[in-house]
Amino acid sequence: MPSGSSIWISPRPTTKKSLRCSGSGTRQLKRTSLFDTHVRSGARMVEFGGWEMPVQYAGIVEEHRAVRSSAGLFDVSHMGEVEVDGPGALESVQRLITNDAARLAVGQGLYTPMCTPSGGIIDDLTVFRLAEQRFLFVVNAATTAKDVAWIQQHTRSARARDRSSEFALLALQGPASQAILQRLTRADLPSLRFFHIAEGVDVAGIRCLISRTGYTGEDGFEIAPPWDVAPRVWEALIDAGRRDGLVPAGLGARDTLRLEAGIMLYGSDIDETTSPLEAPLGWTVKLDKGEFVGRDALRAQKELGVQRKLVGFEMSERAIPRSGYALHAGGRQIGQVTSGTFGPWVNKGIGMGYLSKAFTKAGTQIDVQVRGKAAPATIVKLPFYKRPTSETRKQGNEETKTS
Repeated sequence: MPSGSSIWISPRPTTKKSLRCSGSGTRQLKRTSLFDTHVRSGARMVEFGGWEMPVQYAGIVEEHRAVRSSAGLFDVSHMGEVEVDGPGALESVQRLITNDAARLAVGQGLYTPMCTPSGGIIDDLTVFRLAEQRFLFVVNAATTAKDVAWIQQHTRSARARDRSSEFALLALQGPASQAILQRLTRADLPSLRFFHIAEGVDVAGIRCLISRTGYTGEDGFEIAPPWDVAPRVWEALIDAGRRDGLVPAGLGARDTLRLEAGIMLYGSDIDETTSPLEAPLGWTVKLDKGEFVGRDALRAQKELGVQRKLVGFEMSERAIPRSGYALHAGGRQIGQVTSGTFGPWVNKGIGMGYLSKAFTKAGTQIDVQVRGKAAPATIVKLPFYKRPTSETRKQGNEETKTS
């Protein structure tokens, strides 16, 4: 996200992300530039992280299944973007995150926590290397203000700028996503690998940044056009994907998709009271890369061992676990659900929660207290759903056609 680059300059003066007042007149909710588009399309709008966002269109289950079988298009413009550039940018990024940005080639990204000195997770985010000394942080909506302040506090010679108000972000997800996007661009999409990013890509006549990333467990792209012209890109994508069954999708389906894929939600499954070593994020903690915020605490935690772990579980009966439900074993509470839902694709109740290590082995039987009754569940290895290879997906499609 370079200063002055044409990709990041709107064709007219940038409109700041607008505000509205809720019915009470006291709570201000932000709107994305696609708000009117969502309303015209019949979306049900709800508050999420201080934003008025579409939770569903035709329905969560329908949208979920469309993403797994074809494609869905999400407005995730509420996410935040922070650019860190200038001399010392790499040093600053390395100090801020637990993962190792030094190993990134230009155009490559990684997933990483950003931690407090005590090892708690401030946020989980994506970092892309746009140039040798220029990085883009993509952060969660509800933590954007906190993250911006933290990043600016911990950059020294480098410059950290909040660019969130300038760009929209659209997530095109599903097995048909590449074919759909390819109809709108001359870019060589097959050559854009997972967790890589490309600047200055013409999408429907608008210069965008695109990355091969997502939050659904499917192949897909996240497309960042200038804020004001995002509705044009959205409509072009919807038109291009009509023949494939592309549907607009809301945050409800995004949540069920991410949970099936075993992806954590900040504020539910991880926060400043949890560490990457307690969550299944130990692979993102590079203790040997040099100093970073939280390193000493995480090193000590690794040496001593953690007392609890975030695990996944599947319901044995037709019951749906919800956040906050108690988890029991041997007649006593051993934890609680952090995320839970009915998985439309795996066709069962699924959830995650923190348990002491004695109960974290796959196959362990526990109970979930669902509306005052004990519902049996089994600890399983995450994820609940894994994207099939192209061959197995083709075979599955053929079986569907002949059944």
